[in-house]
Amino acid sequence: MSTIPEPDEDRSAVRALLRLWPYVRPVRSRLFTAAFVAVIASCTGLVIPLVLKWMVDGPVADGDTAGVWLGALYLLLLGLAEAGLFGLRRWLVARPLSRVEAEMRAGLYRHLQRLPVAFHDRWASGQLLSRGTTDLMLVRMFLAFPLTFLLVNSVTIVVGVIIMLLQDWTLGLVILGPAVPVMVMCVVFERRYAVVARRAQDQVGDLTTVVEESVLGIRIIKGFGRHRSQARAFRELSATLRGTELRKARLLATIWAVIVTLPEVAIGAALVLGAVQVADGELSAGTLVAFLSTALALRWPVDSIGFLLAMSQEAATATERYFEVMDEPPEEETVSGTSPAADEADEEDGGLRSEGGLRSDGGLRSDGGLRFEGVVFRYPDARPGSPPVLDRIDLHIRPGESMALVGATGSGKTTLTALVPRLHETTAGRITLDGTDITAMPRAELREKVAVAFEEPTLFSASIGENVLMGADDTAGAEELERALEVAQAGFAHRLPQGTGTQVGEQGLSLSGGQRQRLALARAVVGRPRFLVLDDPLSALDVHTEAAVEAALREVLAGTTALIVAHRPSTVLLADRVALLSGGRITAVGTHQELLRGNAEYAHLMSGTGRQEDDR
Repeated sequence: MSTIPEPDEDRSAVRALLRLWPYVRPVRSRLFTAAFVAVIASCTGLVIPLVLKWMVDGPVADGDTAGVWLGALYLLLLGLAEAGLFGLRRWLVARPLSRVEAEMRAGLYRHLQRLPVAFHDRWASGQLLSRGTTDLMLVRMFLAFPLTFLLVNSVTIVVGVIIMLLQDWTLGLVILGPAVPVMVMCVVFERRYAVVARRAQDQVGDLTTVVEESVLGIRIIKGFGRHRSQARAFRELSATLRGTELRKARLLATIWAVIVTLPEVAIGAALVLGAVQVADGELSAGTLVAFLSTALALRWPVDSIGFLLAMSQEAATATERYFEVMDEPPEEETVSGTSPAADEADEEDGGLRSEGGLRSDGGLRSDGGLRFEGVVFRYPDARPGSPPVLDRIDLHIRPGESMALVGATGSGKTTLTALVPRLHETTAGRITLDGTDITAMPRAELREKVAVAFEEPTLFSASIGENVLMGADDTAGAEELERALEVAQAGFAHRLPQGTGTQVGEQGLSLSGGQRQRLALARAVVGRPRFLVLDDPLSALDVHTEAAVEAALREVLAGTTALIVAHRPSTVLLADRVALLSGGRITAVGTHQELLRGNAEYAHLMSGTGRQEDDR
């Protein structure tokens, strides 16, 4: 499904959970207060057996009715205090933990926006969605319950055992008998459950991906009648996840059986032994009642160890999955003014470039427009030794000039256009805008200068106006919107029920392909960019609409420097010159007529039999 990191064999649940501390630190005072309150509440419950001992050995044995009622009042007050303290603990953690979850989710979203396109090409969206939803819910649940009660129950067990040993050390040793096998089982359980929990969470991500793809691709599924195969794939993944969840349940049942059975046997043995001691006069009845009441009060802290460990392991694997994304390096800004790729290119050229972009051998200076200098690109996950997608691209688009980029399928046109806004990073060489290396610019500044429109337009679940104005700064308004819609011949927006305020469906699927493409073009030109990169932006338009868009687009192109991927002669004629990309290299540059006359490959591509669709 997706390329995700393999789980660390030397993983440590504690080490993983400690990574949550930067998020927890701002609310640590409330969490520590809540833990302290929970400890006091739990220890308050252990006072109840001591009151029972006093009642049995005192008022009950003496027939003191008033003393019995007083003891009952003490028990009522202790019960109310315990319940009130646990309620206070819940109130203390609810708000801060929801804040922690929200901040972690916001941090994940921000980080995803900063990760390179290559990361999103590797990862399935369902895996990312599950990390931002299910996994963070597990983390919040751990901070709210297991984190506190692993501490509270440990303190309660220790205090309870001390109380029992002080009452009668022989009975206390009987109760402590199962401690060693229970601890051994817990260690084994933790190790096995961690593996299964991680597997289940990864499978949830895969299942989420299938559901998302089925919803977004519902037209394809219905159009080709593939609902049965998709349902079969969903059932197979669901069955796999069900099997994993059942294995988790079996592991939890096993540890619970041990944790519940052994202490129960120990309590039964203590009861028999204690009854014999009472009969022999070696132990008072009140002491036996208090001892057994304390042992029974410890049943919940002991019994809960199993699912507290399970929840902790699930939270640890969820934390690991969260940080697998957060640890991915974001797009880096170059501080020095040159990129490593540019440095590599300089070395390949024998150090001929100077800082100003002028080669010492008298070559051209990058003094304006858009220039590609020795650009090489190879995908990060390409096999070692495989040829680059782009190999030593040299191309100069002069200021105010429009350059059409033509090539066969797979020649690298879309990849080349993606390098300009740094959706991908060059492997070697450099790209300059008006003489400035794009790696020396902050990405925000670069993408303010360069506007892009892709052949496959993406629209968001927002109004048409909001989708278009996404390409401009925050000061743009109705005037800029109208101009952009006019250039893109997207007047259909005004005929929709709410005009430009009409909400488009997810990914704009409520609109036709041509309508989506025109809105994407409007988004590209609305900000009056200095540089425009268009990846075959008119491929989905009919002949008449295409002609109208081209006429309006010529005015826009007159005031910008543009690189246009083109497949049809009508789109090529928008440009001042044409560059032919073949085999990952620029093999010819000239006007449309010049290349038609002098380049057989270009003439073939522009003929009816040679036109190709976009490459990826």
